[in-house]
Amino acid sequence: MTPAAAAPPARAYRRLGVEERRAQLLGAALTLFAHRAPDEVSLDEVATVAGVSRPLVYRYFPGGRQQLYEAALRSAAEQLILCFGEPPAGPPTERVTRVLDRYLAFVDEHDTGFSALLRGGSVVETSRTSAIVDEVRRAAAEQILLHLGSGGAAGPRLRMMVRTWIAAVEAASLIWLDEGKQPAAAELRDWLVDQLMVLLAATAATDRGTASAVTALLAQETAQGPAGRLAQRLVPVLGEAAHLLPEDG
Repeated sequence: MTPAAAAPPARAYRRLGVEERRAQLLGAALTLFAHRAPDEVSLDEVATVAGVSRPLVYRYFPGGRQQLYEAALRSAAEQLILCFGEPPAGPPTERVTRVLDRYLAFVDEHDTGFSALLRGGSVVETSRTSAIVDEVRRAAAEQILLHLGSGGAAGPRLRMMVRTWIAAVEAASLIWLDEGKQPAAAELRDWLVDQLMVLLAATAATDRGTASAVTALLAQETAQGPAGRLAQRLVPVLGEAAHLLPEDG
């Protein structure tokens, strides 16, 4: 007789440490929040995705869904803030391009959850969750200012301009999701970098501090980079405005 095949050994249960278990539960929650509005996700679903019991979820998050959502939001916020970090080397617009690649990849991966997060209106939205979102915006603005070579030395006009651009990036991301992620992410990214450059130029025209920052920035750019390509496209457009300039004499 042919001996019966031995049954595979049962998988040994491994007890997770506190931080490891907490991270597992947050990962399960973020998976669900990525594709569903937070107020549509139940603790039972989080437990199922994590492969644990509902009481175990409550053990780590006794405040229930609200506490779990805020913790998951904090985890997502930390990931978003990391998107804006970039070594201070190379042309600034190329750094911002890489930043936007990571940011749009995050938006793509967390589409429904990202929309719910930024649009608000969720039953689990509180002043604490709003503060977390605002923290991401402020941290993103500080990182962009560093890429522009300003950081803490930036004047109020430049700071306002960068925060305005961050708001435009958010709005464009939400519209992009509404439009079925069209145009392609790379095309959206390039358009957003162009917007940043145009806003910088317009602000530099009336603000000395921004003008200094733009002068230093352009000295680092190349003809083949985003700033050079934008300049080449703008020259013909600006040529059509020659009649608006005052005549000599």
